[in-house]
Amino acid sequence: MAEPTPRRNEPRLRPAPLLFEPAEAAADPEHFFDLESIDDPRALLDRATELTHAFRAAADRAMEFQAMAAAQLADPRRFDRLTTADIAERAEWTEDYAKKMVEFGRDLMRGGEGGPHAD
Repeated sequence: MAEPTPRRNEPRLRPAPLLFEPAEAAADPEHFFDLESIDDPRALLDRATELTHAFRAAADRAMEFQAMAAAQLADPRRFDRLTTADIAERAEWTEDYAKKMVEFGRDLMRGGEGGPHAD
């Protein structure tokens, strides 16, 4: 599994909204956010680029929440705290990466630069 590097000094972009896809459209393997219906290559490039940025931003945001959850689970004040090995197994990470994510999550929760509410 790829291990992303947390980016702290980059401004958070406001991505294009990911619109809900109806179940019948999602069931069609050729259907992907209506991109297959765009004939103009300029419009297709623009919309595909918007989606790429939106998915990257969503992945970055989800990773921040992973880090905060890992930090909370590793908190020594918790009676049910998990070891970094347990966290790594649960998240399908290496133990070294779990340690980095716990530290990153602690930094985010302290309000470090690039924290969950920084825009």
